[in-house]
Amino acid sequence: MEITIAKIILAAVTTRKGQDRVSGIPVFYAETDEEMIKMATILSRILEAVAHDMENGVYIIVKH
Repeated sequence: MEITIAKIILAAVTTRKGQDRVSGIPVFYAETDEEMIKMATILSRILEAVAHDMENGVYIIVKH
């Protein structure tokens, strides 16, 4: 029997330093919005996941 995880948040990317109330996942900090988008895109490719814009200065990387 094979067990797979269907949906899980793998990481967060944000420009909001000091907003580190997320636990259990890595949080990557970017200096600008452009850097945040680039980091989220690269992480999603590496992790074979999808980057979702939470529209509050945070992207989450989700494995579907």
